[in-house]
Amino acid sequence: MVKTKILVIEDDISISELICMNLEAAGYETVAIRDGLEAEAFLQGCAENEFALALADVMLPGKDGFALMEDLQKRKIPVIYLTAKDDVISKVHGLKAGAEDYIVKPFEVLELLVRIEKVLKRTGRSRQKIQIRDVVIDLKEHSVSKAGEKVALKPLEYELLVTLASSKNVAFSREELLNQIWGCDYMGETRTVDVHIGQLRKKLDFYDVIRTISKTGYRLEDLS
Repeated sequence: MVKTKILVIEDDISISELICMNLEAAGYETVAIRDGLEAEAFLQGCAENEFALALADVMLPGKDGFALMEDLQKRKIPVIYLTAKDDVISKVHGLKAGAEDYIVKPFEVLELLVRIEKVLKRTGRSRQKIQIRDVVIDLKEHSVSKAGEKVALKPLEYELLVTLASSKNVAFSREELLNQIWGCDYMGETRTVDVHIGQLRKKLDFYDVIRTISKTGYRLEDLS
């Protein structure tokens, strides 16, 4: 299976390694570059659409992220800027330059993965299907099947499954899942996440696939 390739242009080694580790755990292929001029030279040898997305820091040595936009656009690579700059002017500048999104550090891994999925979907580069064992999630049809048979999921069960499956092997807290799926205004208890997880495990026989992470939350494991 061909993996979706993401270019990570970030000069902070720890942040770059953290991003790449989580993206690869979620099923993406990554290439990391830590210098703007190095990124410029690398892009000259890339084919159009070779990468589905670039995560680019703004403050880079050699050539900053804003200046790299033209090089990325020539290769038809959508861009999400990652930066510590939280001022409105920088955000507007990045978005006007053509960025698809703008994320301010520090950020939660789930937030980054969800935003990546949204950009890939918006730009027509998202995965059409996700398979875990004999379960296939058809993202275009919004359907789930197990061993070829359709499985009826409630809307929130489906959204929870897609969120976990899109970020395979990444652990998320109940609070992160609540905020992402139920919304920040949800006033209920985190217990509702446990109930929906229980239903997914039962309907999909995912008892050993969706793991409970002690004192954290849940992780969908797929080591294939």
